[in-house]
Amino acid sequence: KLDVLSHLAFLKVVTAYKYKGKLLTHFPADISILEKCELVYETLPGWSEDISGVRKYADLPENARKYITFVEKILGVPIKMVSVGAEEKQIIRH
Repeated sequence: KLDVLSHLAFLKVVTAYKYKGKLLTHFPADISILEKCELVYETLPGWSEDISGVRKYADLPENARKYITFVEKILGVPIKMVSVGAEEKQIIRH
């Protein structure tokens, strides 16, 4: 759903949770802990281009590619597909 992020000047991504002065790098499974957490964000530059017609990863805006790389690094897994619209033909394989 990369298309829904288009036209945002900045993307705020939660990278950790602060709980009682401790930095938690994993999502707190306990709701009573989660509701007391302060979210730690990293802000990335957005992109203003309409990407709905893009069909190749290399043709995505640079900041969109950087966002995907950032998410891959944070999650520790490769992202194999991103969508740039609601139609099946709007899926880009990476």
